[in-house]
Amino acid sequence: MIVQQILAMKPQTGTITIAPSATLNEAVELLSAHRIGALVVSLDGKAVAGILSERDVVRELGKQGPSCLSRKVSDVMTAKIISCTRSETALDVLQTMTDGRFRHMPVIEGGQMVGLISIGDVVKARLAELAAEKDALESMIKGY
Repeated sequence: MIVQQILAMKPQTGTITIAPSATLNEAVELLSAHRIGALVVSLDGKAVAGILSERDVVRELGKQGPSCLSRKVSDVMTAKIISCTRSETALDVLQTMTDGRFRHMPVIEGGQMVGLISIGDVVKARLAELAAEKDALESMIKGY
């Protein structure tokens, strides 16, 4: 399975973004309201400046306490982005996420974000792929 197929399986709600100048408090409100684990940091919704995850927020809370919520997203976000393209395989993306120990990856084509996938999306796709392979093998063995 490739990333394009994973994106097609996701609900078409769009990727939630936040401006680099927003506060962590605003980011936490968005994460909570949308029940998501990460925000893409972007000025225009297409060019990715970074990612702000729950882990980033918790790390800052641990260091500074609640006062960190007034800090800018750009001060806390992960700026070194590892992305994928629509043509990459689920297995390759899963390996990259596992090796890098992160759970969200922007899908970028032509320098612009076309989606965001989570490790949960990739695992779900991979499990569906394995189930289909199992069914095909069982059908061949049983002769139907």
